[in-house]
Amino acid sequence: MAHFVDEHFLPARVNVREQPDDFKRLGERFGAEWTPTILLLDPTGTERHRIEGFLPADDFMAQLGLGLGRVELSAGDFTEAERQLREVVARHPDSDAAPEALYWAGVAKYKATNDAAALQETGEAFRQRYQDSAWAKKSSVWVG
Repeated sequence: MAHFVDEHFLPARVNVREQPDDFKRLGERFGAEWTPTILLLDPTGTERHRIEGFLPADDFMAQLGLGLGRVELSAGDFTEAERQLREVVARHPDSDAAPEALYWAGVAKYKATNDAAALQETGEAFRQRYQDSAWAKKSSVWVG
């Protein structure tokens, strides 16, 4: 996990007890209401994904991968976003992040190709897995 974080992120930590002024300032800026709150920001400082509360390691890694995919998507690197998001689904298929990652992977593929078939394929994939997720409902309009 540490290698993944070091490879893909510039981590910064603000301790609520040791840095109360920084914690208050950043907490207000980003609307952090609870600890831990992990924010994945793009290079402009815009929040692209948020993880609140503690998670088991596998779920945490899935959320980090989802967040990384969302950062790539917002940067317009649709190929890398799709790759990262599909990796979340492949490596963490039972995580809460997997259905959302599948959804955004379809969006990334569509944005890369401008081919609506990418959205339809994603909608169909939800019929095979994650049928009861909110993300399946959101993708249901993509299926003819």
